[in-house]
Amino acid sequence: MIIVMRNESPTEEIKRVSEELQSLNIIPEKSVGKHKTIIGLVGDTEEIDPKQIQNLSPFIEQVLRVKKPFKRASLEFRYGEPSEVVVSTPNGFVTFGQNHPLVIVAGPCSVENEEMIVETALRVRAAGAQFLRGGAYKPRTSPYAFQGHGESALLLLAKARLASGLGIITEVMDASELDKIASVADVLQVGARNMQNFSLLKKVGAIGKPVLLKRGLSATIEEWLMAAEYILAAGNPNVILCERGIRSFDRQYTRNTLDISAIPVLRSLTHLPIMIDPSHGTGKSELVPTMSMAAVAAGADSLMIEVHPNPAKALSDGPQSLTLEGFETFMHQMYPLGKFFGRWTQGSNATATLPLQVSPTAGIFSG
Repeated sequence: MIIVMRNESPTEEIKRVSEELQSLNIIPEKSVGKHKTIIGLVGDTEEIDPKQIQNLSPFIEQVLRVKKPFKRASLEFRYGEPSEVVVSTPNGFVTFGQNHPLVIVAGPCSVENEEMIVETALRVRAAGAQFLRGGAYKPRTSPYAFQGHGESALLLLAKARLASGLGIITEVMDASELDKIASVADVLQVGARNMQNFSLLKKVGAIGKPVLLKRGLSATIEEWLMAAEYILAAGNPNVILCERGIRSFDRQYTRNTLDISAIPVLRSLTHLPIMIDPSHGTGKSELVPTMSMAAVAAGADSLMIEVHPNPAKALSDGPQSLTLEGFETFMHQMYPLGKFFGRWTQGSNATATLPLQVSPTAGIFSG
């Protein structure tokens, strides 16, 4: 259930209404949008009569029931207004959200050594990325595959952060490692295989840092949003959803099936920002630019791109990684499309001020 307060509602009146609601054994959560102030009611509201709530104040414009099972994640919970996730990085604040420039996250699947991760950070930063991604702890299908360097890799990410000024996004696999990872990461990633690890979701939500929640390999959109609900219910409103491809019957030509249709579907269901990971979604570096363009055209708020100095020698996910030079070309390819859709403003990315030099493989986006 949500309460929509009138535009002219005094602050004291909103506070008084919230205090009245607490006496009904429900938790009021205030959300201030550009045009409305919304009070979300969390708890057992089935027996509460909306007319009873309406009579609490003449400044209440409307009382609505949220019909979706994902209450806090639903678009209704914010009365149709998209939310923003603002992240503090060494280079300043970066905002993920529908009405903001596209946020580019780039880096290797795994942190391998200091030279590699620092070089990658500096190069992707120069090309226009705002965040460095890199796995310290890696979930792998085989127990014999490279699992990441763990805590030592976190130290290398910290060095890369210091050298480049990029924000850091890295994955949390185990709650016991949460504090160590949170001391380095600006955004905590919950990977596809942990999307429904509800105990981990609660702990990640309670720590307060922004969370990137990847869609599970076979998860429905509703299951994905219910997973986000666990983080939101733990008191953390800063959740970014990441579509990274779902498992389908055709594994010969792509690693996964990147669900671009999830973007408009999510727009109709949730206020949360949306990221697309075309690297995992396709598993092939040559498909990444095309699917990234499709994602931007469909309305994605952010892209996560795997980049490695030498993909042929990468310890994990080399075939889906762009080279450093390939990433620079990729950013030039994305520039005209981002500008066209109003998602690439002057100064929001390094390439915004560079002359356009798009390779012939960019198709219609040449100039």
